[in-house]
Amino acid sequence: MPTSPSRPPYRIGLAANRAHQDAADSALVQLLSMARKAIDFLQPEFVVVGRTLDAMRSHLLLEDYADIERFPYGREGGLMMLVSRVVDPDPARSLDAVIYLMDPVDPSSTFPEALALKRQCVIHGKPFLSTLAGAREWFEFEAIAAGAAPDASLDGSFRLEGEAIALIAHDAMKASMLQLAERHFALLDRFGMRCATGTTGGLLNGLAQRIKGEEAGRDWVRPFRSGPLGGDAQIAELILRRQCRRVLFLEDPHVARQHEADIQLLERAARTVGDYASCSSDVKSVDRWLSLMARRALPSVD
Repeated sequence: MPTSPSRPPYRIGLAANRAHQDAADSALVQLLSMARKAIDFLQPEFVVVGRTLDAMRSHLLLEDYADIERFPYGREGGLMMLVSRVVDPDPARSLDAVIYLMDPVDPSSTFPEALALKRQCVIHGKPFLSTLAGAREWFEFEAIAAGAAPDASLDGSFRLEGEAIALIAHDAMKASMLQLAERHFALLDRFGMRCATGTTGGLLNGLAQRIKGEEAGRDWVRPFRSGPLGGDAQIAELILRRQCRRVLFLEDPHVARQHEADIQLLERAARTVGDYASCSSDVKSVDRWLSLMARRALPSVD
């Protein structure tokens, strides 16, 4: 079994809503089956909420895997304990990433512990992966970063000239979005379409004009309405129509957001087509995602 000697094991929190656990083709089954080679290469430690681990056992998933810590059921505080592990300063206990496969119609996905889990991941710069597509891609990227060969079965989603990406940022995060876009401009320029809400779109087009020239950069990003005026809903439709696979949404977790419902709508759209779409929300994770995407993306076809 191959392993990477380059870094200590990842520690991953894992949970899934019931709809993503029970069926033989559920998101949990698909993820742990399809990502098994990457898991074997990375050898992460898993911290798994009780019912999710029960489902893994019933489906014979990772049955021979030793590094699994069981947490209580969600109703007994398992998710709350995952939140604690995200913020734990002890490197022997702290989680490096959280995979919480969320069903958009399961009310438990809006419980305080679920919201706090995501918020603390954003605050502490740790990936919060709530869709099958996002978690699968994360395993692929991290395995490649550790020296594994790419999974050829995923090649179709890495031909960027045929892909769209959404670039969204709260007011306090717009400067960070511009810095990321400038740092990774060559990669973002390869996407077939870039879209953004309101002010962010205008700022990104200004950046593109500075880099590519006034005419070439004028329509680099397709701007939609501002978030409070419905831009999030417009991009959500693209996601639901499977016309935009990836969303980079830099959130400011420290301020009240008057259009919170619009933000949740966009995330819910990604989770509705969770086998296709993903959403990343913090600067550190997005920066690493862009760096690793550059390594994984397939060459342009002339």
